[in-house]
Amino acid sequence: MKAAILRELHQPLSIEEVAIDQPGPHEVLVRTVAVGVCHSDLHVVHGTLPTRMPAILGHEPAGVVEAVGSAVSGLAPGDHVIACTSIYCGHCTQCRLGRPHLCTDRTDCQRRRDEPPRLSLKGARVTQFADLAAFAEQMLLHERAVLKIAEDIPLDRAALLGCAVTTGVGAALNTAQVAPGSSVAVFGCGGVGISVIQGARIAGARQIIAVDIRDNKLESAKHFGATAVLNGTSGDTVREIKRLSNGGVDYSFDAIGNPKVLEQCIYALAPRGLATLVGAIQPDLKVEFAAGHLFVEKRVQGCYMGSNRFHLDMPKYLDLYRQGRLNLDDMISRRRPLDEVNEAFRDMEAGEVTRTVLTFN
Repeated sequence: MKAAILRELHQPLSIEEVAIDQPGPHEVLVRTVAVGVCHSDLHVVHGTLPTRMPAILGHEPAGVVEAVGSAVSGLAPGDHVIACTSIYCGHCTQCRLGRPHLCTDRTDCQRRRDEPPRLSLKGARVTQFADLAAFAEQMLLHERAVLKIAEDIPLDRAALLGCAVTTGVGAALNTAQVAPGSSVAVFGCGGVGISVIQGARIAGARQIIAVDIRDNKLESAKHFGATAVLNGTSGDTVREIKRLSNGGVDYSFDAIGNPKVLEQCIYALAPRGLATLVGAIQPDLKVEFAAGHLFVEKRVQGCYMGSNRFHLDMPKYLDLYRQGRLNLDDMISRRRPLDEVNEAFRDMEAGEVTRTVLTFN
């Protein structure tokens, strides 16, 4: 099969022929139909998120089942599916507490090093980024990474649930639990930020302030539910948020992953407000803020993949899409074939898209 390979940091991905194994007992072979291009993939290219190379990136896919392992139940060839990196073992403490997205034993869903690799290049193992490796014509996945969906959902839209929508909508509904009638500020209006805005709107927030440095992104934010927009390059953003919200917002979200932005998220809060880091921040970076903000009981928390319970949340999000309350259609700015993956990265870095989706024949 053809796949986009990352061989060196800061270098374009190369389209190469990769061997893919047959499904093991609990594995599913999926023909990729669509995959969203996420900033996390770009972070890997830039070295912000580490991975072994050569690697196949891509972690926001949808496709059609081609074959299943002997022990797989509930999936069959021909099924339409979406996949998510939130695989889980089902037996660790976090899984038993109902937090499978924080599973501490992902190896339970991976092949052992002494087993044949799922993906190989001239006999050598290829890293399956996020345990998905979706920038490829086929994916070999553990069954817990896969969810069957109804065939009435277009697969290019469904793919967005694998990361951007799950992360952003989940950050608002699950992690922060935005309350009806509250005020919200969202920093960053890419695919994840737009999803946070939609989640806050679905939750019933009365005020949603979107912040970005690009005016085209702010226009898009208004389309998806922002009630006010601010360009972060003009004036004092925190002061303006406090003016618009009459003293500070109840919830703020950093959908970028930047220490200075997270600091602004904290300062823009009202007393007892909650700041949530959603963007993928470099793990070794430090965040500093004035301790006095803690005296008014402000809180800050992280968010991983929208605190999702994949097999429970995705059907709900798809129902919201069917009802017209979750707009997936307009999130797709461009569609490109696999061999234009590097152009898709450039689209993203230039701020020209909410989401680019790679599509396969």
